[in-house]
Amino acid sequence: MLGEIWFLRHGEAEPHGAAPDADRRLTEKGEHQSRVAGKALASLGVDFAHVFTSPRVRALDTARIACEELGLEPIVHEALTGGFDRDEALALLGALDGEGRILVVGHEPDFSQVVHDLTGGMVDFKKGGIAAVRVDSTAAELRVLLRPRELELIAD
Repeated sequence: MLGEIWFLRHGEAEPHGAAPDADRRLTEKGEHQSRVAGKALASLGVDFAHVFTSPRVRALDTARIACEELGLEPIVHEALTGGFDRDEALALLGALDGEGRILVVGHEPDFSQVVHDLTGGMVDFKKGGIAAVRVDSTAAELRVLLRPRELELIAD
């Protein structure tokens, strides 16, 4: 297996208790973070075979907004709702035909745990932030970690 898994944490959402957790929507700031993430990925020329997203509203909206900039349609993947792990990430990447790149949109603490389980590295995943891990048959390497303010600079 050879490829890259890119992780996009959902943008800022309504506070806990504002709605049932699965229905919490993005704030205006979260919508902006999502748009900027998509523009930054497009500016970097990153091409994805697929974009998978949690069905939770805040992640699904993040994926839809970011994908507008990428010309892609997100695919709802239930495992991204919660409990997404290293094996699930590798299975999504392994389903590609040959070397490829996927984007997954979801939640903490799952994403930082998957990055750690793949690479051994600890990351601080900001809302609207991106990380990319390169995977081959024997190892994985953290290639990119971008906070929202860095994505702003790339998107401009």
